[in-house]
Amino acid sequence: MVKVLFVCLGNICRSPVAEAIFNKRIREAQLVHRFLADSAGTSAYHLGDPPDQRSVNNALSNGVKINHRARQIISKDFYEFDYILAMDQDNLQHIELMAQNQGVSHSGIFLIRSFQSNGQELEVPDPYFGGKHGFQKVFDVLDDCNRRFIEYLVKAH
Repeated sequence: MVKVLFVCLGNICRSPVAEAIFNKRIREAQLVHRFLADSAGTSAYHLGDPPDQRSVNNALSNGVKINHRARQIISKDFYEFDYILAMDQDNLQHIELMAQNQGVSHSGIFLIRSFQSNGQELEVPDPYFGGKHGFQKVFDVLDDCNRRFIEYLVKAH
């Protein structure tokens, strides 16, 4: 089974949405026996907290249910997950530094938007301090990235 970890800063907005979208698309494609996703944050700000209610509401309005509690990425994740997808450059650098400090060589660490169809922007914006529109934009970006990433996974695995 191929395992994917989505990572943002606090694990309450972007990464739980990415995880929920991925798992829904995998269920729809009847691929649950091949792929599994989780999410984590690089910070410990919100450990054990549910996702931001604005993310939950926006995802539900798009037919996606989020069932997650915030957790922080740990060294064990580098061995458990085949792919670790960061939402932005800061989190990517944090993940890469953490892997380096653990002496881990992990070839599956990417920015999630590297799988997006247009490939113009590299980061998923953090909607935390924005309005409702920002949460929908993040959902749309993550949905597109996940569709492309799943296509990649099916071909690669």
